Amino acid sequence: MTKSKEKRNNPAPAIVKKALIYFFLTLWAACVLFPFYWMILSSFKDYASYNAEFIPKFFTLTPTLENYKLAFTAVPLAKYFLNSLIFTLGTSVIMLAVTVLAAFAFARLEFRGKNLVFTIFLSLMMIPNELVIITNYQTITNLELRNTFTGLILPSVASVFFIYLLKENFEQVPDELYKAAKIDGTSDLKYLFKVLVPICRPTVITVLILKVIECWNSYVWPRLITDDSAYFLVSNGIQEIRENGFGRENVPAMMAAVVVISVPLIVIFLIFRKKIMSGVSRGGTKG
Repeated sequence: MTKSKEKRNNPAPAIVKKALIYFFLTLWAACVLFPFYWMILSSFKDYASYNAEFIPKFFTLTPTLENYKLAFTAVPLAKYFLNSLIFTLGTSVIMLAVTVLAAFAFARLEFRGKNLVFTIFLSLMMIPNELVIITNYQTITNLELRNTFTGLILPSVASVFFIYLLKENFEQVPDELYKAAKIDGTSDLKYLFKVLVPICRPTVITVLILKVIECWNSYVWPRLITDDSAYFLVSNGIQEIRENGFGRENVPAMMAAVVVISVPLIVIFLIFRKKIMSGVSRGGTKG
């Protein structure tokens, strides 16, 4: 009894433990954020002064915006931005429609072989992406859709993981709500868009944001299916910048281009980070 009272009266171990936790969290955060800091810092350094640094400096007294100007003038970076915007919005909107409808069908509708179909559907996640890319490439080539936005978008309009995530979230809504809506004569689509989607809005928004990030960072498929610079995305445009823009040796200009490309995703994450966390936690918890 006396020992337990002494532990309660002596907060030193708890303070030490908390201090260690914050120390390691701070260390981890510094390791994660340092590359971003170095990228931004390098983008504001002059090309000559950057190359003159035999020992890298962690600050600059003469920042310049010339690298950002060069990033937009050496190559059509604005065109790459527009292409990425078309690809990202088109793919995300179509994917969201397909995902919502498929998740609703697996979560609420009853049809013969539903569990078997869903099991087979989930098994697709076990297929290596390389095999899927080969099949998609052959299909798009046979349809003569190379170097088109249709060819870029079509293979990415369905996602097994997002359908599974949204299905689990839909199943958390009580069945009584669906039965009551059916008794009132509400159609399945009206129930889906008027009741289910508003209730599960955090997960729906999470799916949309994650797809936007995935599309914006997409590299392998756009690089494979397009060899016309008129259809290059920002991720493929980086390679074009290195090869035909200002060269591989101009690191500050390259960092400026990377900063410009990264800003939209960083802004989206900072704005919707709470909804992303909320949506993922709700989609992964059942009951």
